[in-house]
Amino acid sequence: MDHAPVPVAEEAPFHSDGLETPDVLRAIRQAMDSLSSGQKRIAELVLENPSWAVSTNVEELARAAEVSAPTIVRFCRTVGCEGVKDFKLKLAGDLARGTPYLHRGVSEGDSAYDVVRNVVGSLTAVLSEWQRLIDPTFIDRAAKAINAARRIDCYGTGATSNFLAQDLQARLFRLDLNTTAYSDAHFQLVAAATLTPADVVVAISFVGRMPSLLEVVRLAKARGATIIAITRGHTPLAALADIVLASDVPRDATMRVGTEAYVVQLLVIEMLMVMTGLLRGPAVIGRLREIHDILQTHGVDSDDPSLLHWGWRPLLGDDEPPL
Repeated sequence: MDHAPVPVAEEAPFHSDGLETPDVLRAIRQAMDSLSSGQKRIAELVLENPSWAVSTNVEELARAAEVSAPTIVRFCRTVGCEGVKDFKLKLAGDLARGTPYLHRGVSEGDSAYDVVRNVVGSLTAVLSEWQRLIDPTFIDRAAKAINAARRIDCYGTGATSNFLAQDLQARLFRLDLNTTAYSDAHFQLVAAATLTPADVVVAISFVGRMPSLLEVVRLAKARGATIIAITRGHTPLAALADIVLASDVPRDATMRVGTEAYVVQLLVIEMLMVMTGLLRGPAVIGRLREIHDILQTHGVDSDDPSLLHWGWRPLLGDDEPPL
């Protein structure tokens, strides 16, 4: 059921000539938290490609968003327009003024105070909505699969996904699990070819449609491995996965994988690590304590000042280690 219309911006934006003008893109962003699931799909399509939304007809937009034509009309009214025609006119006006490709929460002329408030506020709102929608049972299922696995392969494709795969591997390794991260497509294929039904693959991709990663996941699935995907809910990668840890957040105006998507995926990895650690019991807590103590004693980035002196000793001709 669609929600009733919600208030949009308290004040309409102004052109530099002082004439009041509609800002339907900003109204859509501000209304996101109050939209129904169908209306959110419409909003995401419009924000992703507003030029297409202006030129397409109601039937095409409804088909792309998987909603009915009346839902399109209700969406237009929800964001402060009289109907579809009025919505398109206001959207065309937004495009004539320029789309905010720098950040959807920041407008030209905003001060540093506005930037800090709007960027942090945007992230906070996204995290709050994501927390409301995520199903904890999927985190639990994924942690149980990882805990029981003979081997866990972490696959990422792209700069951000590669880093996240490495981060997940480092965290699971500390839990005394047999885990490796692969970023090279060739090595991913080689690794997937050696998987068994006792193994788990964690595939990370916010975009969720990278051809090389999809090919590797198909191979891993054919080998019988359990597939855990950290991706958006309606992607080809999600369709291949046994367990989907959805990272559905609004698209970033500048980056393919924006800050909000990045932070949400980091939180998923943190939750997986914590849940898996709890499943592994007191023994892993002891292991983590031992790792902590070793890093405090021997790590060069420790707060212990004697370690700094120890690092200089070879240069000073004193090879004796600190007590």
